[in-house]
Amino acid sequence: MNWKNTPVRYGALAIGLHWLMLLLFVGVYGSIELRELFEKGSDPREMLKTWHFMLGLLVFLLIWLRIAARFSGPNPGINPEPARIQMLSAKLLHLALYALMIGMPLLGWLLLSASGKVIPFFGLELPALIGADKALAKQIKDVHELVGTVGYYLIGLHIIAAVYHHHIKHDNTLLRMLPGKK
Repeated sequence: MNWKNTPVRYGALAIGLHWLMLLLFVGVYGSIELRELFEKGSDPREMLKTWHFMLGLLVFLLIWLRIAARFSGPNPGINPEPARIQMLSAKLLHLALYALMIGMPLLGWLLLSASGKVIPFFGLELPALIGADKALAKQIKDVHELVGTVGYYLIGLHIIAAVYHHHIKHDNTLLRMLPGKK
């Protein structure tokens, strides 16, 4: 398989990063949801929060490679071509997902910074982006949680659109992003 995009198919780099991001989203959302099963301050809860932070920051790091991969070659066409409104909707949804993958980790980093907490990243301690400010931390937390909820809907819409195109429209939208398919 070609590493770069072609006119008919995404390249291995774009495909690999797409599915890796899915796994990271499962880890990010899963870890923060599963923390609720444990008492506040308990070791398992703190470990899940730490994994949430680290996986979120990994999304932030990898999104830049993902953006580069997206523009590394032509954007594969959809066959048969969808209506203009569907193409516009897809572009807007992708833009929103990219904003989510950039904005949410930044909000998390700002939240930890404003909370005066350590910013862990797989054995490293990242610098605070801003000084400690409990009132600001509360505001950032509220925005982070709201955008996180919106993220569930964006991801769900993305999945529904892929399934719709594959099973209802019978086009190649999903096939262009599946690993190992010609």
